[in-house]
Amino acid sequence: MMEESMEGLLSIADEELEDVRQGKYMTFQVGTDFFGIELKYVNEIIQMQPVTPIPEVEHFIKGLINLRGKIIPVIDVADRFCKEAFEYNDRTCVIVIEVKGIEVGLIIENIAEVVSINAENILPPPTVGHGSGQNKFVHGIGKIGEEVKLLLDPVKLLSDDALDFIDKQEAEEDE
Repeated sequence: MMEESMEGLLSIADEELEDVRQGKYMTFQVGTDFFGIELKYVNEIIQMQPVTPIPEVEHFIKGLINLRGKIIPVIDVADRFCKEAFEYNDRTCVIVIEVKGIEVGLIIENIAEVVSINAENILPPPTVGHGSGQNKFVHGIGKIGEEVKLLLDPVKLLSDDALDFIDKQEAEEDE
């Protein structure tokens, strides 16, 4: 009986947390562009960690980090978008996101802010050049006053090949 009521409270707490995150985006900078990712995908933001490289993976998968005993693959977002590489420094962060039950770290230059964007202020992505470069990862354009943020689709950000590799890593870690 006590377990059932605790489970009920936890699911209510999860729903309330989801409501709080609704319409909120973590924004960050890559080169001169600003991007946003829905807060519901973000688990935490950490400082850059030592990365263990992995041979024979996609160029944008930089390797693995050890986060409190959990091994997490990390992706360099600038490299993923085929943008000019940047040197990691004390402002470099890793946004740990969860996509399809898998935790992945996104290496970014720096965090901007958390913003609220109402659904009516989100436009569809541009069709010009769609499917190439960073546009294929964008699910919308968020208008915030006079500024715009490219809102990323984290599922598309991780290619099928990358997800397959990460799935294998997760399976090996569980064994």
